[in-house]
Amino acid sequence: MIELNNVSLQFADGTWGLKNVTLKIPEGSFCLVCGANGSGKSSLFRIIAGIYKPTEGTIKIKGKLLHSEMTDTRGVVGLVLQDPDCQILGETVEEDVKLGPLYMGLNKEEIVNRTEEVLNDCGLNHLRQKRCYLLSGGEKKRLSIASVLAMHPEIVLLDEPFANLDFPSTRAILIQMLKMKERGHTIVVASHDVDMLTPFITHIAVLKNGRLCVFSDTPEEIIPMLASFDVRPPREMLTKRKSLLWLTN
Repeated sequence: MIELNNVSLQFADGTWGLKNVTLKIPEGSFCLVCGANGSGKSSLFRIIAGIYKPTEGTIKIKGKLLHSEMTDTRGVVGLVLQDPDCQILGETVEEDVKLGPLYMGLNKEEIVNRTEEVLNDCGLNHLRQKRCYLLSGGEKKRLSIASVLAMHPEIVLLDEPFANLDFPSTRAILIQMLKMKERGHTIVVASHDVDMLTPFITHIAVLKNGRLCVFSDTPEEIIPMLASFDVRPPREMLTKRKSLLWLTN
């Protein structure tokens, strides 16, 4: 589904955001990308979404070369940014959800159908006429996910989806991610919060200084090594106590 071959990204000031990254994420995977701040996680996501063009190397999405065979990733790749305020463009919740399908050129009936679908699925129907600037942090995050899902992407990239959220909002976002996985989306999540994700992931990638240190389809073998890559391991490994059950009622 996602294939990077020796991908490097150099910024205008000469620094490297990514260096020689090679990985292949299969369809239907739930992949955790972790690493310290500045390790290249956000750069990797923008490369996969087609926002950044690699300085070196190639990217394939569904077997097609990005930027040549595939020039528009809408409807295939959806990127949820860490800061929802950078992503929300509509005046109201309903208007923001409609914008993606509208820009895709869909007809009015399909736009309405998709809007109703994601508003209900993401628990935002009761907020549909609310001004976006009045939403809480958790509501804005759910809206940013809903607006991406309205474009029916096969691949969903979530950059630090739990950042600055309280427990109820974090739990709601995790449940939404698991729903996406159940429906067959390929999910790639960049997060420092490995505790709540490790029970569900199928793959793990660890970045450090723009380089891929580890990519594995056996996360349980990699998780004990996370501290050596400057990533906080699950709390149960530090305290030897059972981890918090995020989905327990």
